[in-house]
Amino acid sequence: MSSIPYSVLDLAAVAQGNTPADSFRNSLSLAQHAEKLGYRRFWLSEHHNMISVASSAPTVLMGYIAGGTTTIRVGSGGIMLPNHAPLVVAEQLGTLASLYPNRIDLGLGRAPGTDQVTAQAIRGSRFSTAHDFPRDIQQLQTYFSAGNSTSSVRAIPGEGLDIPIYILGSSTDSAYLAAAMGLPYAFASHFAPGQLLSAIAIYRSNFRPSASLAAPYVIACVNVVAADTDAEAEWLRTTQQQFALGVVTGKKALLQPPVESMSALWEPAEQQYVEQMLGVSFVGSKATIQQSLTRFIKQTQLNELMAVSHIYSHEARLHSYQLLAETLQEIQQPEPANQLVFN
Repeated sequence: MSSIPYSVLDLAAVAQGNTPADSFRNSLSLAQHAEKLGYRRFWLSEHHNMISVASSAPTVLMGYIAGGTTTIRVGSGGIMLPNHAPLVVAEQLGTLASLYPNRIDLGLGRAPGTDQVTAQAIRGSRFSTAHDFPRDIQQLQTYFSAGNSTSSVRAIPGEGLDIPIYILGSSTDSAYLAAAMGLPYAFASHFAPGQLLSAIAIYRSNFRPSASLAAPYVIACVNVVAADTDAEAEWLRTTQQQFALGVVTGKKALLQPPVESMSALWEPAEQQYVEQMLGVSFVGSKATIQQSLTRFIKQTQLNELMAVSHIYSHEARLHSYQLLAETLQEIQQPEPANQLVFN
């Protein structure tokens, strides 16, 4: 009997009344809190041109978080590979892995993490160039390999380092790729729940053991808002709903405080879209989320759960992650989840 591993996804959200600097300090505070609570890893996303999200430079934040913690794994959730040359990613992650050995994860996504206009500003003259996600991952693997030491282009630091690569996805396309490459798979069910089950099934049924991973390994990212009572959690979650509404409508705003009712803030069609987007959410007291999480874990047979929590109050967010950790520690699995074993 064992509890499922649990981790954190952080967007360095900027709450109304705060600055990005405040958000970064809160991220470090959360990482230190999560480390004490037994969270396995702390991942940072890459987003651009969003006033409420300050995680536009995940590798920089990874160094800040890793430097302020001691044991928790720190990673990208993820680095959006169309925005970066594989060599630069290898060098940056190689630098982090050299500074913080055996603690750095590299999660990779195929989307730009922003709107098309901003993506063009990021990529410049490369914007019209076709992006080959599988090829770039293979290039990264080559740069990290000890066998690349005879190449004319080398990643220093990075070469010969054991930096686990994870494929991120929100559709079945990424499931096929992660399976074919024999890499662990992290699904973004916190905003794209529709294809979660089919993507997991595709990944597991098509998985090919690789030199880096012996068996399928699935991480699902979910929304969690936990509080001492169901009523308080429902109130806190209105911040998350307002955040998602801003994504749906394109109206950019800082992370907003909770409201008593969302009825005046959205139209019925917007509400339906937001509720669909946030379909994999666990909201309530420990007793409430324990029931729903138990069903979810049994249904998906996850190897690891990753939680993102858009909560306005930093203290309430810390408490939410504490309640989640306590809940997951109490959910015993009849069989241990597949261990993440890199060959």
